[in-house]
Amino acid sequence: MEFKSLNKILENSFRTNWDRPALSNYQGVTLSYRDVARRIAKLHIAFEQCGLQRGDKVAICSRNQANWGVSFLASLTYGAVAVPILHEFKSDSIHYLVNHSEAKVLFVDEVIWEGLSPDEMPGLFVVVQINTFKFLFARDQKMNEVREHLNESFGKRYPNSFGPEDLDYYQDSPEELALINYTSGTSGFSKGVMLPYRSLLSNAEFAALDAEPQLKAGMSIVSMLPTAHMYGMMFEFLYEMTIGMHVHFLSRVPSPKIIMNAFADIHPDLIIAVPLIIEKVYKSKVKPVIDRNKLVMKIPVLDKIIEKRFNSELTAAFGGQFEEIILGGAAFNPEVDAFFHKIGFRYTVGYGMTECGPIITYAHWDKAKEGSCGRAALNMQIKIDSPSPETIPGEVLVKGPNVFLGYYKNRQATESSFTKDGWFRTGDMGIIDSDGYLFLKGRSKCMILGPSGQNIYPEELEAVINSYNYVVESLVIEDNGGLTALIYPDYHQADLDGLARKDLEERILSAQPDMNHRLPNYAQIKKIEFMPEDFERTPKKSIKRYLYQRS
Repeated sequence: MEFKSLNKILENSFRTNWDRPALSNYQGVTLSYRDVARRIAKLHIAFEQCGLQRGDKVAICSRNQANWGVSFLASLTYGAVAVPILHEFKSDSIHYLVNHSEAKVLFVDEVIWEGLSPDEMPGLFVVVQINTFKFLFARDQKMNEVREHLNESFGKRYPNSFGPEDLDYYQDSPEELALINYTSGTSGFSKGVMLPYRSLLSNAEFAALDAEPQLKAGMSIVSMLPTAHMYGMMFEFLYEMTIGMHVHFLSRVPSPKIIMNAFADIHPDLIIAVPLIIEKVYKSKVKPVIDRNKLVMKIPVLDKIIEKRFNSELTAAFGGQFEEIILGGAAFNPEVDAFFHKIGFRYTVGYGMTECGPIITYAHWDKAKEGSCGRAALNMQIKIDSPSPETIPGEVLVKGPNVFLGYYKNRQATESSFTKDGWFRTGDMGIIDSDGYLFLKGRSKCMILGPSGQNIYPEELEAVINSYNYVVESLVIEDNGGLTALIYPDYHQADLDGLARKDLEERILSAQPDMNHRLPNYAQIKKIEFMPEDFERTPKKSIKRYLYQRS
């Protein structure tokens, strides 16, 4: 891979697309590339006058919004290290991450700031209210004066107005640290993933040359995943900024209704999503129609007509204009995968990790294989640590420029994450077929040893359980030598359908024999327990499995 400066690519994009729309809050303000560049320039002056050095850390903790993008881009293009923090973290966690990262500046939503204390974050120079860029806290009174005179300083710096020719962003180098991304994962231990500029640029190059070469300046995308997480940050925001696209931030809780309304209004040219969103649409809109027309769908010709209609209606529901929907971040339900594959819906399932910034494997929708998450992405290599990679699951090992530098201040975790010959251990189990397609089997940490030494991957069992009506989500755990399924039922839908809670639970319990009929003999569900509310989740919406394990 020939490396170029990411910040210089951003600089060129801003110059080229000066008057195009760049960042919007859905149903709110729109900033052009000119507006974003102007705000970045003011923040650069503030950084400089407050004593921020190249390589210093800038933490950003807010919901998705246009000024999140401005703050992040201002940090990178100044030469600072961005530290995105999920806004849903508790106050104690935010205090800890700000301190652990040694952040000097914190951009924050005012509502989040209400639960924070500057005394708990002694290393901060300044706290900036992200909506307005006013200073909520400054360690030194002189920094407040910097903010008060910022417009005046900007006028002195650019006396003849501010134009494209004034852009001169920090020139980064390949191994230089660009950002630290904290992920709680499912192990309960938050690690700071150090991503260099080569990782971000390699991911952007993958998007430009392999995944979505048809995307162009002026096209639109809806940003609904957390920008504090690499999947959403890279492919719903950062790559788009390098080519002059228009990013629409939902800027509120992305409920299915809000998401579908946004798709109808914006008609995005690409959709990045987690499987849960698609699965909800399938369960609520598609499966009931399939169940009502099972006999009709067995009739030749008629089944093809119905499938074509499904495809058309689903495509329209997602805005009608997208090249494809790329799913990632969690396993995709096999029943939904099989149906969408059968009707020719334009979707694909990719695979990645924060440690790879994030992409590892991908295949365009028309080359995707059912049940697979694609082949090694551009610039990347994958292999399976197994005596027979095509038939016996082994740990997925990864190499390439996407791979991170290590975990911040955690040498032991870094060393244990790599093989002696430099392959990154993903912790995921899988097989690779003769065409190079990866089929994941689950997390190695989640694997349960069966009664006769069989490897049981709970995700595969959960996919079966989740296919039943009124099951929102499930978690299979080892329990006194047997397997227990923890199920969170769709109490809301049952209520709408006039089904009492007791009747709903009895209906799911009555399906247990059928579930076990579909599962191997060594992986039978012994017991079902119901969760009164949804499972606790990580930033990428995976269940925090460690919270539910039993000794």
